[in-house]
Amino acid sequence: METYEFEGKNDEDAIENACRKLDLSREEFDIEIIEPGSAGIFGLVGGRKAKIRVSVTKKEPELPEEEIGIAVAKEASLSGEENGVAVAKEALENILALIPMEGISVIAQQIDGTINLNIEGDKSGLLIGRKGRTLDALQFIVNKIVNKSLEKRTRVLVDSENYRQRREDFLIQMALRMGDKAKKIRKPVATNLLNPHDRRIVHLALRDDDELGTKGRGEGALKKVIIIPKRYSSSRPPKRES
Repeated sequence: METYEFEGKNDEDAIENACRKLDLSREEFDIEIIEPGSAGIFGLVGGRKAKIRVSVTKKEPELPEEEIGIAVAKEASLSGEENGVAVAKEALENILALIPMEGISVIAQQIDGTINLNIEGDKSGLLIGRKGRTLDALQFIVNKIVNKSLEKRTRVLVDSENYRQRREDFLIQMALRMGDKAKKIRKPVATNLLNPHDRRIVHLALRDDDELGTKGRGEGALKKVIIIPKRYSSSRPPKRES
């Protein structure tokens, strides 16, 4: 009789992991609960995984070691990706459940290693907030929960009603207009205070314009982007900063 130990966010999740990894039904092995799982507060404080020990009562079919290694690696990859998406989705749904809003739902998917969560049904913009600050706060909290739960670095993006794309389009158009103004008046112009992500969009929007240079100005996370026409000064073009 062989014994194995498995973990999960709760007892049932650990048992399901055992079934998948051993390719057995739960009736084909004995289960011992070593430690029950606890989600804690939003998955941030006091959370712990469930741990079980299973004893296999039915002999497994023998497979070549190479096939076993490939199967286990593939299963681990798939289960890890699916688990990450599920943890992120559940974390955001738990937070949204505390907000008195009806008709909202979360769509989750993983693309190129990044977990994308899109909130649908927020027609009021309450979850976006001024300049996306509420959305950024939600994204920060969910990232903390997911990275703590998975015990590895995973990027999570939270969006609502396609706000992120609309914001990017707005910043690009703003940068182009301000660039044209700087060239016309031959003087530097400055944006409002922007976070690092928004500043990067402005820098990239003007990167290929040979008549302009950009640099960040300010202290802390929020800074302005200064757009400088190169005819304004004979000195070396300013170095771009984030």
